[in-house]
Amino acid sequence: MSSHREAPAIAKDPVADNTDSYAFVSPDKADTVTLITNYVPLEAPGGGPNFYEFGDDVLYDIYVDNDGDAAADVTYRFRFHTEVRNPNTFLYNTGQVTSLDSLTWNRRQFYSVARVVGDHETVLAERLASPPCNIGPRSTPKYAHLAQTAVHALAGGITVFAGQRREGFYVDLGAVFDLADLRPFQHLHLIHTADAPGVDATKAVNVHTIAIQVPKTQLTRNGSNPTDPAAASSVIGVWGAAFRRKARIRDDSEGDTESGPWVQVSRLANPLFNEVIVPMGKKDLWNALPPQDDSQFAKFVAHPELAKLLPILYPGVFPNLAAYIKDRADLLAILLTGIPSGIVNGFQNFTGTTQADMLRLNMAIPPAANPNINGILGGDLAGFPNGRRVFDDTTTVELRAIAGATIPLVDPSFSPDGAASLVTGIKNPDLTNRYQSGFPYLGVPLDGFDTPAS
Repeated sequence: MSSHREAPAIAKDPVADNTDSYAFVSPDKADTVTLITNYVPLEAPGGGPNFYEFGDDVLYDIYVDNDGDAAADVTYRFRFHTEVRNPNTFLYNTGQVTSLDSLTWNRRQFYSVARVVGDHETVLAERLASPPCNIGPRSTPKYAHLAQTAVHALAGGITVFAGQRREGFYVDLGAVFDLADLRPFQHLHLIHTADAPGVDATKAVNVHTIAIQVPKTQLTRNGSNPTDPAAASSVIGVWGAAFRRKARIRDDSEGDTESGPWVQVSRLANPLFNEVIVPMGKKDLWNALPPQDDSQFAKFVAHPELAKLLPILYPGVFPNLAAYIKDRADLLAILLTGIPSGIVNGFQNFTGTTQADMLRLNMAIPPAANPNINGILGGDLAGFPNGRRVFDDTTTVELRAIAGATIPLVDPSFSPDGAASLVTGIKNPDLTNRYQSGFPYLGVPLDGFDTPAS
């Protein structure tokens, strides 16, 4: 959801729309890293009779760069295939679905997983079952158990899951895109008279998740298990992308035919990058390019539009960053190069001078015993922007950074006044049942029967 409907073209193609990417050291299995990409934004739990699914005609990739050149060194590739048992019924299921091979489940989806290194692709598994969507207590009883049976253990210590999950990203969409009408400061607008907490616009929606848990030794450049947070080899860059065939021919009688090379139509690493930083005229272009080409977007990071709007919308609350003429070295580091050592005590996730939008994860930093949803800004070095965990409040972190709270880290002469360090996306967000302690970490999706339409 941090990249939901972020560009005109991909907003019309939800099954290929990479809404969120995550990369973190697994809290319950610290010798592994969990990589997650989500697709299909804003899934209404009651979205039948054609419930949500992955695209059979979409290629889904998760990329890992382990040498700092913003090019993939390891790729995990997912392809899906849908099978219909009975084409003569309109129903997704004709009775209760109690297992992944229930005869009453009419529309099933399977997938393959491959690992790509260089030009060599190795298929790790085929015909892995995705779980059904969570329809309701009558159709999918004991759904949590049913979905967990779709967690597959592969050779080499790899674990995978692909299916519906509860949306983990929380944001006040109505406020952010109403000219950044931040509810904690509503009283500064003539149309409002009182402050209010943020409204969680994604609390009652689901998403489709691709998750893979991999031993760290399969991600480092030399096959080592990273233990030194200061070492460059401990840091990886991660992003997800979706592809479609270049040509599509519509045929009324035989169905559509697709051919030609795969073309990238969506990608995502840092949350809100394309959505909030890249201007409208370049959003579709950004989705089509690899991270190695991101230097052309650096000027929008160095002087973000939102940083100029906030002090105009809220006079006297945010520092007047329109007068700050220097390039935003703090944002360039956070989003495009990683944070060098010496800026945050005991931390670095620097990948070099190549500017590229990647989640940068220092795998040598262990999971936090007491995680802080504000990540590094909250003193938790295991959290965003050190990779990204499913519960990190990335909206608050990025709003504070854009508003100037991180400038003093690289420019001690600047001291932000006002609320730059206080702004929050949603104050005290309710994260109940949104996550689970083990893989795939995103919680059980909401069902359509028990979740009223919003």
